[in-house]
Amino acid sequence: MLNVLVTGAARGLGLELVKRYSLQLPDNGLVIATSRKSSPDLEELVCDCKSKVFFVEMDISSEESILQSVETVKSLLPGKALDILINNAGVHSWTNGGISEMSDLAYQLSINVTGTHNVIKSYLPLLQAGNTKKVINISSPWGSTTSARSFLYAPCPAYKISKAALNSLTVQYALFYEADGFIFLCVNPGWLRTEMGGSDGDLSAEEGANAVTGIISSASQGSNGRFKTICLPGYEQYDGKDVLW
Repeated sequence: MLNVLVTGAARGLGLELVKRYSLQLPDNGLVIATSRKSSPDLEELVCDCKSKVFFVEMDISSEESILQSVETVKSLLPGKALDILINNAGVHSWTNGGISEMSDLAYQLSINVTGTHNVIKSYLPLLQAGNTKKVINISSPWGSTTSARSFLYAPCPAYKISKAALNSLTVQYALFYEADGFIFLCVNPGWLRTEMGGSDGDLSAEEGANAVTGIISSASQGSNGRFKTICLPGYEQYDGKDVLW
C-alpha cells in the first residue's frame, strides 16, 4: 500500500502529479488531492478514479484549514498512514522597477515557506506511520544563491528569496528527521507550460509530472536534504543532477 498527498492539486503540475499517481499506485493505494478549491478537471479525475483519488480542501495560508484537512485525511487513510507528501502549492508574482519596489515579500514567504512548514509539521504523525516517509518540496533554481546572477533577467525577487528559504527549510527538516528514516527533498520540475510557467515553457505539465515522480520513486536515504533537477534526455538543463544552492 502506498498513500500520496499532493498540495496545489487543482491545476498544472499538481493535477498532473495526481493523475500520474492514480495510474501508478497499486489498487489499495490512495491519492489525496488538496487545494483551496477544486476545479472541473480535478472533479472529473476524482469521479473517474472513485475510491482511489479524493479531494480534500486545504488552504496552506491558514493553519486552521491545514489542521482541518489532517482530520479529513485521517478518516480516508486505512491504517492512518501517509507515505509521500508533495508540497506543490505556491505563489509567484513579478516586481517591476527593481528590488527596492518589492512589496510582496511577506506574502511570498507566508505561502511558499511558512505555509509549507505548517503542512509538513501537521502531517508528520501520519508520515511517521508510513513506509517511505518521503517529503518532496517543489522548488526552483531561481532560488539558487550560487546561480543568482544568471537569473537577474527575471524580475521576481520575492519569489526567488522565498524559494531560497524553502530550500533551507527542507535542509533543516532533513537533518532533524534523518534518524527517523525520512527523506526530505527539493525538486526542480523544469519550466512548465502551466498558468504559472506561461506558454513558453520547455515542457508540458505531463512531462514535468512524469519526471518528478521518477525522482521521487528513485529517492533513497542518500537523497535526503538534496535539491535535484529532473532528468530528461535531450535537455542539457534537465540532467538529473543536484541544483546548486
